[in-house]
Amino acid sequence: MRKSLLAAAAVLALLAGCSGLPAPDHPFMEDPGEDQIGWEGGYWYDESIAVTPGDGLNESEQAALLARTKARVEQVRDQEFRGNVSLEVISRAEYRNRSAGGGGVRQENPWNDQVWEALLLVGENSTSGEALGGTRNSSVQGYYAPANDSIVIVSDSETPTIDRATLAHELVHALQDQRDRLNATPETQDQQLARQSVTEGEANYVRILYEQRCGDRWTCVDRPTADGGNASGGSPEDGVFVTIYQPYATGPRFVHQAREDGGWEAVDGLYGDVPESTEQVIHPEKYPGEDPVNVTVPDRSGDSWERLDHDPEADTVGEASIFAMLYDHGAVSPEEWFLYRANASAGWAGDSVVPYRNESGVGAYVWRTEWDTERDAREFREAYTSILAERASSQPRDGIYRLPESDPFGDAFRVRRSGQTVTIVNAPTVDRLDDVHRAR
Repeated sequence: MRKSLLAAAAVLALLAGCSGLPAPDHPFMEDPGEDQIGWEGGYWYDESIAVTPGDGLNESEQAALLARTKARVEQVRDQEFRGNVSLEVISRAEYRNRSAGGGGVRQENPWNDQVWEALLLVGENSTSGEALGGTRNSSVQGYYAPANDSIVIVSDSETPTIDRATLAHELVHALQDQRDRLNATPETQDQQLARQSVTEGEANYVRILYEQRCGDRWTCVDRPTADGGNASGGSPEDGVFVTIYQPYATGPRFVHQAREDGGWEAVDGLYGDVPESTEQVIHPEKYPGEDPVNVTVPDRSGDSWERLDHDPEADTVGEASIFAMLYDHGAVSPEEWFLYRANASAGWAGDSVVPYRNESGVGAYVWRTEWDTERDAREFREAYTSILAERASSQPRDGIYRLPESDPFGDAFRVRRSGQTVTIVNAPTVDRLDDVHRAR
């Protein structure tokens, strides 16, 4: 399922001044003899439709809006729909009910919990399922479901409303699905965000081009007001939101660069050669030549600790997630957070997070990061330890920090740099740090 979050105004700023839009065509009044780009369900992309969104959209209005939006997405993307797409509008309460399976959002996933705890974004007083579910429940405006070729729009008003931009975004996912571009299952968090930077990046890019034509070349249905369905719930003050928003923010610029270099054919080519990391998306000049370093963590744990049974046994969080962590804790202060660039996260070369458990079910982890230069490693270490130093109840010795039990991340930490490598070890107490990962 591909879900679209509310795109911040900052994303539009990313592509301000983009050129290369086709010249407007003359309106077509007659239906063509056969299906073609720019015509869907009886509507040309530049036809008027009888829609009055102020009192909500009935079924016939929804059908007309869907057909014309499909035609417009075809015109912008220069790609034909190969099948039907259905549309459903639900309330946010219904979306929350569906996403939670009728129950709460709590999910037991100790491995993923440790990964998000390593990022200092989800503490021990919550779970990754709760944090991710809560963020999406308040932020998602729509999603495309490949299983039944349907788009579901989430409406925050009492009467059914449809944000034209959200509909255009999700229709791009339908185009992707009809070309088998939504089937990949990346293994690591960084790879997932990197691949989504193509799928969500393309969808948001087309969405932006679509919006640029509204009021200029096209007459468009008014978007719902803030009180009628554009409430986000996600913000740059929420580190989880900043993490999962990265594909929507930096993906459009990455896709735009591909189109500038080789047209839509080059964008199609991204699916056969997806970026290997969020670093390549944040810094397009590193794509495709600079692949991540393979980082391994030797097991130096004592008898009472073992790695969680998981395939793969380690995760890679990547530059975007590291930026979100540092930004969320105020360790970096970029002027434009939505670019995901800061000195302390740039220069990332690779990382590996390995979660551990003891016989009592207590969690711990080892997180090793590699950097392009020793300076990059020092900058990251200084930014990361500044977070720990501010929250610590004690610092027994250099590189060792103990956070109070009342802190959501109330454990012990050992942070060491060796050349271009920074290794972070987490354990419930200081005297167990060596049990989790013996120091050398």
